[in-house]
Amino acid sequence: MDASTSTTHNDPAALLAAAPHRPLFLAGAVAVLLTMAWWTLELASLRFGWGRWPQPTVPPVWGHAVLVQYGLFPLFMFGFLMTTFPRWMNGPEVPPRRYLPVAGGVLGGYVLGTLGLLGMPILLKLGLVAMLAGYLAGVGTLAGVLAKAADRNRHGWSCLAAFGVGTLGLALFVVRLFDPGLPAALGWLAVKLGTFGFLLPVYFTVCHRMLPFFSKNMVAGYAMWRPGWSLPAMWALLLVHVFLDWRGLPLWLWLCDLPLAVLFAAHWLMWRPWRCLRPGLLAVLHIAFAWLPVAFVLFCVQDLALATRGEQVLGLAPLHALAIGFFGSMLVAMVTRVTHGHSGRPLQMHPVPWLCFVLLQLVVLVRIRAGLGGDRYLWLVVAGAGWLLAFLPWVLRSAWIYLTPRADGRPG
Repeated sequence: MDASTSTTHNDPAALLAAAPHRPLFLAGAVAVLLTMAWWTLELASLRFGWGRWPQPTVPPVWGHAVLVQYGLFPLFMFGFLMTTFPRWMNGPEVPPRRYLPVAGGVLGGYVLGTLGLLGMPILLKLGLVAMLAGYLAGVGTLAGVLAKAADRNRHGWSCLAAFGVGTLGLALFVVRLFDPGLPAALGWLAVKLGTFGFLLPVYFTVCHRMLPFFSKNMVAGYAMWRPGWSLPAMWALLLVHVFLDWRGLPLWLWLCDLPLAVLFAAHWLMWRPWRCLRPGLLAVLHIAFAWLPVAFVLFCVQDLALATRGEQVLGLAPLHALAIGFFGSMLVAMVTRVTHGHSGRPLQMHPVPWLCFVLLQLVVLVRIRAGLGGDRYLWLVVAGAGWLLAFLPWVLRSAWIYLTPRADGRPG
């Protein structure tokens, strides 16, 4: 080991800058705790009547949705894609000068934005502008990799398109924030785009690429199934969902949600999860994906009850089966897999990720229960506290890995 390598091994800052996933995953780990700490306290203030708890100058649900969808999850997504884009498409590696500003911009803006929700609108505006600047730098970097890549495949295009929609959604919310006189529908459009035009397309595209690949590498005789038609079908149906929801046409949502449920269930079944129960690091990927068709079955129940009987049922249960069940569980599964693989550790589930994953399944059930009546806000507070309890050990272990050398002594 030469002097420069030794210095890097002893310098946490140099280690953090050694690979894209390190700073961006660490930033996401901070966001996992910060965003739910504020939201749990906000819910507790409503449940227990904390009159002095500072309130945001935007609807609290907007603050929660925007910071989770455009701050928390995308930090991990940027880290994942800046690591995998060059591998997926045989393109140039992303240098630190490109990924460090993304981590700093999005996380710095996210922290300011969260503080701004404590009754400080200037910080909220500054934070979201900084996040948007981080997005522009990140999307520009991913576009540069794709432009120079030898294999500009559908997975790269799909992820980049989703990040384009995400950048648009965040920009719309920033515009609405600076001009509250604009229609509230603009804010709701930003929220809907975040869920169905940004997060879900990225997540499904990554699963479409990686779940069959991981399964083939770990299960003898496994045949990959990655149909070319499913990504454009997903995009078309999700964009119709966003349009119908935004334009106030919920009676027709079943027209897109029903085929989406079939599409996602077909993929889960064709990926044969019953053959992928070992090792645990593979099993959790397939278990997490199962929440996607479950969420859309719940959406269909909700849609059909409204269309046929005019009844509002299930509340936000379908949305949180998607957000906590699929997005949250897949985050733990995929980030743990990437973290272990890129830190020279065995591709197995450690007890801490197992604890986080299992507790998170309970949190999903509690959050779904909250939408079914009773003391709703108490159930919401329990779900928020459960999220923090589930993630705290996982965040601490992950942060330690990102700030220490690889277990196998290799660079990166």
